[in-house]
Amino acid sequence: MEIECNSVEETQKFAFEFSKNIEMGSIISLNGDLGAGKTTFAQGFARGMGIKQHVGSPTFKLVSEYHGENMKLFHVDCYRLSGINDFLNMGGENLLLSESGVCLFEWASIIEGVLPINTIIIDFIRFKDNSNKRLIKISGTD
Repeated sequence: MEIECNSVEETQKFAFEFSKNIEMGSIISLNGDLGAGKTTFAQGFARGMGIKQHVGSPTFKLVSEYHGENMKLFHVDCYRLSGINDFLNMGGENLLLSESGVCLFEWASIIEGVLPINTIIIDFIRFKDNSNKRLIKISGTD
């Protein structure tokens, strides 16, 4: 699936709606350059789950946990990890086995080797001629 979003609001609206079809225990890989829309997507996704708290980039915390209406959201930023060993040393494998919520991994390519085969992969691509426009490519959904 591919979708073009022309603004932050469109990206968040799409993520809001997308969250409605995600099952508990899902792992979602968010990939793209700095400023590509990963955290913006996470914000809309969280709102769609009924999360009222502000969702920001978890870069300095690595993992942020939010409680939605029906399940938790684990928002993970792998940007500062040097690889899979860093992820495993922080207990990251527990996030991959979570049965209480959904995990969104920003910069997931850093830990790609440990992500389950059924991971939903979302790639964000910025348009060079329009800094607000994004192409969002989604794979791993049925």
